Amino acid sequence: MRAPANRRARATGAGGGARARRDAVREILSRGSAASQEELQRALADRGIHAAQPTISRDLVALGATRLPAPGGARYAIPGGDAALPIDPVRGLAESVASNGTLVVVRTKAGAASTVARAIDDARLGEVLGTIAGDDTIFVATARGGAGAVEAAARRLRRLFAL
Repeated sequence: MRAPANRRARATGAGGGARARRDAVREILSRGSAASQEELQRALADRGIHAAQPTISRDLVALGATRLPAPGGARYAIPGGDAALPIDPVRGLAESVASNGTLVVVRTKAGAASTVARAIDDARLGEVLGTIAGDDTIFVATARGGAGAVEAAARRLRRLFAL
């Protein structure tokens, strides 16, 4: 039996279902490789998954994706995604990480501190209790006190931000 002509085409391709498509979207976004829904649609097509823009839009909402500032322009990202920490899309916005034995300070590009602080918080790093952001500076409170714990948190952030 044939589907009615007025029914919209469903997303098709490798894996077929919404779960497989969303897993592919999650993986693509974890690499920071989609600045627009059109780019995401092309990346999915390269994997043999064909989806209309409204389907991609619904997938982005279902996955909790947001557009975050990044070097070279805003990119879609999924906070707390399985494949990558949410720090990945904002990695290039951090300029330095310093500590004094009590507090970790992250310097960012102008206006980027709140975005980077949110990414640090969403990463749920065991070493970090929380963050406070200004315009280009973030204070990072460590989960444990002591100079060793503070320096360990600073080292972890330097590694994550490739500094």
